[in-house]
Order: sequence, then structure tokens, then C-alpha cells
Amino acid sequence: MEIDVIIPLYRPGKELFTLLDRLQSQTVPIGKIILMNTEEKYFTNLIYGTRFFEKYKNVEISHLSKQEFDHGLTRRIGVQKSQAEIFVMMTQDAIPENEYLLENLIAPFEEDWEVAVSYARQIPKSDCNFIERYTRKFNYPTKSRIKSWEDLPQLGIKTYFCSNVCAAYRRDIYDYLGGFIKRTIFNEDMIYAADAINAEYKIAYVAEAMVIHSHNYTHMQQLHRNFDLGVSQAQHPEIFEAVPSESEGKRMVKDVTRYLKEKHRVGKIPYFYMQCFCKYTGYLLGKNYKKLPKRLILALTANKEYWNRN
Repeated sequence: MEIDVIIPLYRPGKELFTLLDRLQSQTVPIGKIILMNTEEKYFTNLIYGTRFFEKYKNVEISHLSKQEFDHGLTRRIGVQKSQAEIFVMMTQDAIPENEYLLENLIAPFEEDWEVAVSYARQIPKSDCNFIERYTRKFNYPTKSRIKSWEDLPQLGIKTYFCSNVCAAYRRDIYDYLGGFIKRTIFNEDMIYAADAINAEYKIAYVAEAMVIHSHNYTHMQQLHRNFDLGVSQAQHPEIFEAVPSESEGKRMVKDVTRYLKEKHRVGKIPYFYMQCFCKYTGYLLGKNYKKLPKRLILALTANKEYWNRN
């Protein structure tokens, strides 16, 4: 079974070498590693003085400007450069935890032909803060699960949850469904997953497939990120209005609050609530972006280029 890996890049650091080295050591061989790089100068500066293309012979790279980047279209173009039966989307800051990542990630395709996409478990980096470390477990539990249309009443928005931090796609189903959306500020993975679920395909969460990935976002970074999330949901009411995100957010707040109390970290609760306030404020503003002046939108978004292209 042929597998390619597609990775969008922006200002990559030395962790890119670690990522590529660990991909090369996977138990499942990789055909091509397709790098979709934004701003050529940053990539050139990184590899200057190295024998990059001699060492990574299966790497192909395409450069685009920051104005050309789009969460959906850039990945869509990357997929067009692959002919593999399965392609894996990754981000530059996701590091395979071991050599079995791809082997475990593609296993659901071999077991069930209705699985359209499988996504990996994200485990925290060593510098991950206490609260974020626990929320990783909330979003990426230790138990694998296959999600389908039948899970919508119980799981709600979680049914559509998928992450291109590390996710594998069956190419035949991807082509049948029309691929990633061509233009979106965020959330191209969940939009695709929702289309797959609504077409009666399945989404696999594979806890045994692990990547090291986490962020210690500031409150304002959370606000900007969730503003873009809200925008993406507002632009696709056909998907998200029937399964709103708020109930899942409330469940997470209750769960983390309980955990902090159990671990005698009550002093962290005000910080956590402020974080939640910023997330929810950003989300609500994003959901109502059509009512906001462009000047305010540009102050709230994490992706100014998206709005400047409009």
C-alpha cells in the first residue's frame, strides 16, 4: 500500500529535521514527502549549508507566498501532487512518538473499507503546562474509537472531530467526496470529516498512533485561534448549526475543573477560567463576524492574509 506524507511549512525550525528523520524510520515505507512551504526564504535559510536533498531523497518541495496560503487550498494542491492510495497530512511541529506511527494510523483502513480518515493521538511536549497537558487527554484519550453517523446523538460535534496535525486519508474516498474545501480560514479537517460522516463513511481515532504535539498558547492567542474557529463554523452552517460546539465546551470546563480540584491545584482554576473566557469570546465573535467591521476582524483574527484576499 503506497503512502505519501504532505506537510505545510511556515518558518520551519530544526524540528523539521527531527520530523523527517522519524518519518524515514517508520516501519511502513513512505513514497514521497511533499512539503508545501510558505515563503521560500525561510526554508532556504534553514537548509543552508546542509545536504538536505541528498539526505532526504524522497522530499519534494513547492514554495508559495504568504498571500497564497490557504488552510484548505494549500493542502488540496499538496494532495494533487500525490498518486498514493493513502496520504498523510501532518504539521511541521508534530513529531512521531515512535516508528509505528504510520503502521498504526493506517490499520483501520485495512480493517474497515468504510473508514475515510484516521487521525492520531497527540501527546504533550515536555514543556507543556499542567492544564494543557490534561486537556490533551480530554481531546485525545487512550482508547481508540471508530465514529459514524450513528454517534451524532451521543457525541455531537465530537463526531466530526479530526486533526490534520496527523491524519491519514483514503485517496479513493477523498476524490469521491471532492477533497478539502478550496477556501477556508481554519478547520479544513473537520469540514472534510463532516462531509465523510454525512456521506455515511467513518472516522477513526487511533490512540496507538502517537505524535508529540502541544502548545502553551497565551490568552490572546487562544482568542485569535477561536475567532478563526468561529468564523469557519459560521461559514458552514449546513454542518455546524445542527451540532453546536458549546455543549462540548461546557463538558470540558467541568471536567478540567474537577481534575484541578482532585489534584489540589485549585489556584490554577482562575487562570483556566480566564483561558476559557478568551476562547469563548473569540469563538462568539467569530460566529458573528459578519456584524463586525473589517478593522475589528483584522484585530481579532490569527490569519490576516485570509481577509486581505477578500
